[in-house]
Amino acid sequence: MSTLRRLSEEGRHTEASTTALAIVLWAHLLDEEDLSDFHGFLSERRDTPVPEELWEEARRHLYGRIADLLHALDVRADRDALAAWRTAWEAECDGIAPVVIPSAADPDSLIPLGLAAGHLVRHGRRIDLLDAYTARHPDTTAWTVDAPDHRACADALAQALAERGQERVRAAEWTSALSDFSTAARLGRALGAEEQQAVRSAAANVGRTNTGRGNSPVTRIQGLDLAHALLPQDTSLAAELTAELVRQGQRVFKSDPAQSRRRFARALEVTPGDPDARSGLDDHLKADLDRGNKLCVDDVRGLLERDPECVSARKWLGDHYAELAMTATAAAPDTDDTRTTLERRVELLSLAVDLADPARNSRVREQLDTAVLLLAEHLEVTASPSDVIDLFLRDLIRTGVSARFDQTVESAYLNRARERERAGDPGGARRDRACAERIEAGLPAQGLLFGPSLGPHARGRGRDNTGQEALF
Repeated sequence: MSTLRRLSEEGRHTEASTTALAIVLWAHLLDEEDLSDFHGFLSERRDTPVPEELWEEARRHLYGRIADLLHALDVRADRDALAAWRTAWEAECDGIAPVVIPSAADPDSLIPLGLAAGHLVRHGRRIDLLDAYTARHPDTTAWTVDAPDHRACADALAQALAERGQERVRAAEWTSALSDFSTAARLGRALGAEEQQAVRSAAANVGRTNTGRGNSPVTRIQGLDLAHALLPQDTSLAAELTAELVRQGQRVFKSDPAQSRRRFARALEVTPGDPDARSGLDDHLKADLDRGNKLCVDDVRGLLERDPECVSARKWLGDHYAELAMTATAAAPDTDDTRTTLERRVELLSLAVDLADPARNSRVREQLDTAVLLLAEHLEVTASPSDVIDLFLRDLIRTGVSARFDQTVESAYLNRARERERAGDPGGARRDRACAERIEAGLPAQGLLFGPSLGPHARGRGRDNTGQEALF
């Protein structure tokens, strides 16, 4: 009794050690099973039995008086529900969290934080728990089961949030409910069947009003996004989110292009390959092409693959490759990367020829012819005859277009013929001389005797190509 009287005195509302002693003693004395025989002790002191019903009434009354006293001290000291002495008293009486003498490092805590949180949830005080925890940690987005600061209370918090989420669904507070479920999931809770159904109900109504007036597309998208993250396997939720994103992307297509792009892009993340979302992004890309905006070559190439008839994409790529080719060194000094530079320029101009519009094709074609000639002459000096022949067989320049190129190729065939004679390959030498003679005569490069001609820009010929494709 002296510990209670001491706590009732002015200025004693922070004496945690005295409180811990009072809680432990009185929880033992008022234990339901009366392990200390407090009932018998009082009967002996009174020298008369205390009836059972009076004992139970007195025990509950004293329990409540102690709880009220501790609560008053909590209010005076401004302790929240997690640190409250009343919480410690209830937990000690329940036998789930033995009260300990506070340490110097944590002088206000009589029971561990996680046990206090669990006790509050079990006693239906989830709002007290959430209010106290939110006041301590206002950034709820940081509440995750892996965060060291939140791990101790994660299970209790998740349960409290899930229960509040269901209450909010019943109260038609759709956005708040989805936020609670989302936070509970981040804290490690696997939603049960009833909770999943509550998520679906909230998703069906979020951002909408009963009359349809005052609907909020932004709120609806945010809510559906939360619901989809909670139930990623629910195809109906994914479809609804995708459709809403596409609708809003189309609605702000001209007024807010940046937001429109984000909506379409998010729709493709939710439903990869969605045709409406893909079409929306492609329409933005076409608009950028028409306005001359800076673009990514991969984006334009992808657009042309999806829409081969897109003139603006074809023209942009043709101009892009031609510009890149012009930046390559046309007559680089003899260095290790000269061949690479020349081959890169030929490759880019070859792509540009395929894509250039008719008005520019002839000029780009001339640039390609010049680049191929420069590469052939470089190979003639620095590489083997087979390298020159391989370039010729790619059909980048037809026979008769450039006399210098024809002469370079003819010399390559003749030089390789002599090499093959020295190597004991008379058949190969005869075929090379036959090719050289036909080039000198101005005959076409492909299909010289039999078989279909090789397509333009044929690739993949081996370095040891004999040229027999041109004959047989």
